[in-house]
Order: sequence, then structure tokens, then C-alpha cells
Amino acid sequence: MMKHTFLFLFTFLYSFFFTQNKIDSLKSLSYKELKEKFNSYDETNKKREAKIISNYYLTKAKKEKNTLEIAEGYNLIHFNEDFPLALKYIDSIAVVTKGIKGNLYPARTYIIKGNLYYKYDNLKAALDNYILGLEHAKKQHNIKQIAYSNMNIAYLNSYMGKNAEAAKTFRYYLYNSQNITDEYQHDQMRVSLIYCYLKMNKIDSANLLIQEGLKSPFVNKNKYNTHQYLYLSGQFNLKVKNYKTAIAELLKAYNYFAGINDNNQNYTLYSLGKCYDELNDKEKTIEYFIKIDSNIKKTNITFPELREVYTYLIDYYKENDDKEKQLYFIDRFLKVDKKLDTQFEYLSTELPKKYDTPNLLQEKEDIISDLKLRKKILHISISILVLILLLILILYYKAKRTATKHRRVAQELIQNIEKRNFEASADIKNGIPKPQITEKAEAEGKVIKTVPEDVTLFILKELEIFENKQLFLKNGITLVSLAKNIKTNTTYLSETINHHKEKNFTSYLNDLRINYALEQLVKDKKFRSYKLPAIAEEIGYNNVQAFSVAFKKKTGTTPSIYIKEIEKSLTH
Repeated sequence: MMKHTFLFLFTFLYSFFFTQNKIDSLKSLSYKELKEKFNSYDETNKKREAKIISNYYLTKAKKEKNTLEIAEGYNLIHFNEDFPLALKYIDSIAVVTKGIKGNLYPARTYIIKGNLYYKYDNLKAALDNYILGLEHAKKQHNIKQIAYSNMNIAYLNSYMGKNAEAAKTFRYYLYNSQNITDEYQHDQMRVSLIYCYLKMNKIDSANLLIQEGLKSPFVNKNKYNTHQYLYLSGQFNLKVKNYKTAIAELLKAYNYFAGINDNNQNYTLYSLGKCYDELNDKEKTIEYFIKIDSNIKKTNITFPELREVYTYLIDYYKENDDKEKQLYFIDRFLKVDKKLDTQFEYLSTELPKKYDTPNLLQEKEDIISDLKLRKKILHISISILVLILLLILILYYKAKRTATKHRRVAQELIQNIEKRNFEASADIKNGIPKPQITEKAEAEGKVIKTVPEDVTLFILKELEIFENKQLFLKNGITLVSLAKNIKTNTTYLSETINHHKEKNFTSYLNDLRINYALEQLVKDKKFRSYKLPAIAEEIGYNNVQAFSVAFKKKTGTTPSIYIKEIEKSLTH
């Protein structure tokens, strides 16, 4: 008696100190770090460590009066409890989040509850909760919760044998992972898609994803996930008739799942039985199928392949004339079949009504809205195109009118220059001197009060030399530089030009250069062959833009049009 008392006391003290040390090590961790630590305990560990973390998480949240984290604490705790207590913790989530702001709840509560019912094979209640979760998620525009609801409903479709439909959902969320940030959920999409591909006999697609999963760092650091892929690889090898490889992989997966009492052990046993059946080893097949029945009796968690399991057992014992066992398995089959029928009947009725039909109606509304939007965009686009076309036509018409005007101006300039040149040639030939305005007469025609008369006459004489010797063609001429060259000041020079040339210095200089260009372009073919930058430089401009602006201001046309019209006139 003392021995037992001492053992009990030792166990109690060890448990107490272990728990206390564990709690002390958690105090410095944030909620995120606590959750990561909780998730790091896969199901091979004793549940005690995970329970300590989840309880500490909830205590910390309550102490800090953090409602969202209190709800998460209840969520973490429920994972390691039996169904009745787990359900109470989920109900606690609903209570603490009632009326809370945000778009996470109550959608998340319904999804968590649906997962619990799914785990314990109450597929009717699972579907109802998933539908409620989806409805709230849509109302609250929570894309992530919509995704989780759709994925969970896809599991039910797969259970019903609608693997092609389920595969669409799994494939979408696997390759559109912006909606699924959780690594575990992302990996489960791949696992579920592999399962659907195997059921649909898309063997190569399944194998590619199996190999991808086995190479994943996330899978390799988690024993549970690693053994999920071993099970799937075993199923793949069963499909391609590599029975020995399949058995080796499935046995590893079974030993792991059986060790943690996970429902996947029954699926693994079923696949092992199928391997031995293909190898004509009926005794081994029966051994594994009986193990399945033993597990189902304990948990009452069914799956569709059980019909095949019990049919096989019934036929085997019928062949062996073992009426007692035959009767037993008939009874077991009827009980399991009744439950499967009930679930199938409910799911086959309610899934289309509560999920498929609303989805189709929503899809119809989306298509109608999309068509309306496209029509609106089309009308707006056509209107914009028409306006752009009208604008282009107006600009084209204006450009054409401007070009015509420029050509007409250029033609008149050419005619005037040719006429002036012809008259000048005739006067020289006939010996008629060109009329000159004497500096004195010109000076008398103007009244300048600020510039002395003799200075005015001097400046005008220097300007005549400046013009006759074409000194204006030099680059960099300014009022200051010209005044310095003719030995006067800028004030006298500027006022003389303003009064006698009736323009400012800049206009005077530009007019001289442009008039020279007009004459030279008509007379000199070589000058005309120069590119515009070269012509601009030749007549004293620093760049072609300044030349073009001055030319158009002076003439009303552009240099290029003027040159084209000269070339045209020479060909006619």
C-alpha cells in the first residue's frame, strides 16, 4: 500500500513541477509564438504539452481581456478534448464573440463547429454549419472564410464521390494561395487534390503532386503530414500494381496512424486489404478488413468503402460455410449501410439545395452583372473612340488647312523673291541704279531726341555695312557685341534700330537672317540640299528650333514647306 502511495505521490509531484516549468517557459512568448508552439506538437506527442499551452493561452487572454484571443484560446483547447467537451468550448467561442466588431465571427465559429462534426462523422450537422459559415462569410465579405467554407464543402463532395467537382475547388485554392496563407491548409489542398485524382484515375497528375509534397520543407518537418503522403504514395502504387512497394508504404503509414489513434488508420487498412486481395492472399485481406470492423465498432466513424469491406467479409465466410460470422457481418453491414444511406440521402438532397443551387444563382447574377458591365464598358469605349476619331478628323482638317495656307504663303514668297530678283537683274542690265535713301533724308524722316544726329547717321552707316557684308550670319551676335564692334553704346544702337528699322534688335537680326535664307534657298541648290540644322547653323542660329520659330514668325510658313515648294516650282 505504501509503495502505491509513494508512486502516486511521485507521479503527482513530477506532473506538478513539469507543468509549472512548462508554464514558466511560456510567459515570454507572444500569442503568435504560443500558437506556433501549439501547432508544433503533432499527434505523436502526449496531449499534455499541447493542453498546457492552450490553457496558458486562454488564461493569458482572459487576464489581458483580449476577446479575440480568448476565442482563439477556446479554439485551441477544443482540439484535444472529446466531442461533448469540445462542442462546449466551441459554444464558448460563440458567446465571447457575440456582437464583436469585424468580419471574422460568427462565420469562423460555424466553420470550426462544422469541422468538429465532420471529424466525428456527423456529416449532416457538418454541412449545415459549413453552409451557415459560408452565408455569414459572404455577408461580411471575408474572402478567407469563404475559401475555408468552400474547401470544407468540397470534402463532403469528395465523400459523396463527386471527385471531379471537389477537385475543381481544391485545385483553385491550391494555385490561388493568396486566399490561403496558412501552410497547413495549403498542404491539405494538395493532399485532397491527390486523393481526388487517384479516385478519378488521373494517376500521373496524382504522382506529380505526391512527389511535390514529399519534397516540401513543411511536410518533412511534420510526421503527420509525411505519413499522409506515404499513405497516398501507397495508394498510387496500388493503382499501378506495384503491390510490394504499396504494402511497405502503407504499413509505415498504418503503424503511425494506429499509434496516434487517427481515423486514417482505417483508410490505410482498407488499402492494405486491397493490395493483398490483388495478390490473392485472402487471409491477409480478411485480417485487415476485420481490424477495420473492430475500429468502426469503437468509434462508429464510417466511410463509403465500408460497403465493399463488409460485402467481402460476408462472401468470404459464406464460401467457408461459417454461418455465425456470416450472420455477424451481415448485421454489421446493415447497421453501417443504414448510417451511410442516411448521410448520403441527406447530403445528396441538401448539398445541391443549400450549396449548388445558391452558387448557380449567384453565378447567374455574376454573369448578368458582368454582361451589363461589359455592355456599359463597350458603349463608353465606342463613345471615346468616336470622340477620338472626331478629334483626329478635326486635327487632320486643321493640319491640312494649315499646310495649305503654309504652301500658299511659301508660293507667294517664292514668286515675290523671283520677281524681285528678275527686276533687280533687269535694272542692272539697263544701267538703272537702285534707288537709295540717303542717310540724311532717312535721318530727316525720323525724330530722335535722345540720340545726336551725327551719332544716328554714323550708326546707320555702320548698320548698312553690317547688312551688305552679311555680318549678321555670324553666330552669337548680341546687342552688346554689335554696339562694341561699331564703337557705340547699346542705348544709342537700340534706339536707332527701333526708330529707323521700326523693330527691336532681336526682330531686326532675325529678319536679316530669314530674308537671307529666303533668297539663298531660292538661288542656291547646294544650300537648299542642306538639312535644317545645317541651314540654321549657316545663318547664325544656335539650334534648329530657334531658326524654325523665327522663320515661321517672319514668313507665316515653315522652312521645310518653303523648300518643298521651291523644289516643286523648279520641276514645273
